[in-house]
Amino acid sequence: MKNPFRTVAPIASLRPALALLLVVAAGLSSASSFAAEKPAEAPAAIKRHPLRGVITGIVAEKSALMVKHEAIPGVMRAMTMLFKVDAATLKNAKEGQAITGLMSRQGNDWVLEDVKPAPVARP
Repeated sequence: MKNPFRTVAPIASLRPALALLLVVAAGLSSASSFAAEKPAEAPAAIKRHPLRGVITGIVAEKSALMVKHEAIPGVMRAMTMLFKVDAATLKNAKEGQAITGLMSRQGNDWVLEDVKPAPVARP
């Protein structure tokens, strides 16, 4: 008499399914190792934008300048904001000084590079 509770197919009938499962698993394994070998993409180039403004404050402990700048078309409206700068720029900065430079976003910081005194407009 057959066991009415036996619903599992015999092992012999599962061999083709097991073989297919192994082939698929091997294919996925080699595909994932291929993806891991792919070289990492180079980070995007930093976009720098010309900036013109006036230094309204020097924040030495943050190596930063507070600058009231003109609008940067297509990027941001005119505003006053904090920019990280290098040590030489920080040392030469004077409150109230008109400047030009290149603004960029680097990580979480706004950075101002190539800072120069702005030419004085002559009437």
